[in-house]
Amino acid sequence: MTLPDMVKAAREGMHKAIENTRRELSGIRSGKSSPQLLDVVRVEAYGATVPLVQVAMVTAPEPRLLTVQPFDKGLAAAIEKAIRDAGLGLNPQSQGNVIRVPLPMLSEERRRELIKICGKLAEEGRVAVRQARTDAMGRIKKIEKVSEDEKSRAEKEVQKHTDDAIHQIDAQLKAKEAEILEV
Repeated sequence: MTLPDMVKAAREGMHKAIENTRRELSGIRSGKSSPQLLDVVRVEAYGATVPLVQVAMVTAPEPRLLTVQPFDKGLAAAIEKAIRDAGLGLNPQSQGNVIRVPLPMLSEERRRELIKICGKLAEEGRVAVRQARTDAMGRIKKIEKVSEDEKSRAEKEVQKHTDDAIHQIDAQLKAKEAEILEV
């Protein structure tokens, strides 16, 4: 593996950590409805546990409401139960072939809890970025038949990518905190 390949692998690992953090943060409930809020819901359907998005269409027609439209009307009760049991504090209501999921207002205490959870998720992302950096730095140090200047240059590039990735995660966290605190 060459130095540019090592730097590229580190950058890709950091990008995956950023995307994972973004996905995790989008699943946390804020003041507004978002179809991604139900991404964590798993439904017992056809003898297996599947993600909600595979058995229904989720939309956010209003700021405080999500609608779930099952592809198979026979799964409506299972979807309703899965949303209720997902630990999101939501109480779905079935209306014919559409399940309405009203989002209650968040209390100040719940907002603070959500911000702490977001902070933990962001820290997990930062740890993943640092792990990618550590792995790359270790591989760069072990490589032979390459000058010290080239190794140093590669290490600086990996560090630059690390700083950028951590900055992006911090920006995502700040945006999510502002979204949660917005009344």
